Amino acid sequence: MKLSGNLKKMKTELTTPVNYELPLDNELVPLNPLLGKTIQLKFSGDIHCVHCGRKTKKSFSQGYCYPCFITLAQCDKCIVRPEQCHFDKGTCREPDWGQTHCMQPHFVYLANSSNIKVGITRHTQIPTRWMDQGAIQALPILKVASRFLSGLVEIQIKQYVSDRTSWQKMLKNQVEEIDLNQKAGELLALCKDGLSNIEHQFGEKAIEFLNDEETVPIQYPVSEYPIKVKSLNLDKTPEIIGTLLGIKGQYLIFDIGVINIRKYGGYRVEIGL
Repeated sequence: MKLSGNLKKMKTELTTPVNYELPLDNELVPLNPLLGKTIQLKFSGDIHCVHCGRKTKKSFSQGYCYPCFITLAQCDKCIVRPEQCHFDKGTCREPDWGQTHCMQPHFVYLANSSNIKVGITRHTQIPTRWMDQGAIQALPILKVASRFLSGLVEIQIKQYVSDRTSWQKMLKNQVEEIDLNQKAGELLALCKDGLSNIEHQFGEKAIEFLNDEETVPIQYPVSEYPIKVKSLNLDKTPEIIGTLLGIKGQYLIFDIGVINIRKYGGYRVEIGL
């Protein structure tokens, strides 16, 4: 059986284990039932922008053509650095998009993917964001009114813990469970002055402390984790044939290496099952 279409990041559902589906244009391919089976993934050489569909020789920011990359708000630098949000200055690339996606409640969370990390996400992206990062545990600790405020809060917390995931450790499953509630208490105590300054500047309701949240455990459909991580690259190796051993984060884990599906958004592929 062969299917073809343009890749987008895998869709997830928080079940035990996480349920994965691979979008190919308008079709969703269930992936969990394919564990243990040989899969052929063949890149045609064509790339189409995940936003406008335009054919492009090179993909920018995980799937966009260059015109979209330089004009869309979702590709602006403030997406990576939310504390640089310039919506209130009237210079947002797409004010309507910014209103819908950035000027909305955001959560600051702790996650355990390769070790403890701090992150932010829009309220509609919980728990999707955690599964995309391959976290085995996650805990929302603060709620704020906008992406900009979440960035300011994150700056305070990442003085003490990282805001990044070591994808190699995550894929090797070299991670132990952490008491995230206890860690949250410790971090918030360390950041007390910085958080108070944010409240003083933006009002007492700028930050909502989430004291009653419970840690969310996450399990992934993996039969065997790699001892050594080898990254597969569709640009260099357009045809990949291997046995699917697992799925974690946005990675497919094969017996011959791993591939980050999100990296190849817009790539047109043929999948042989």
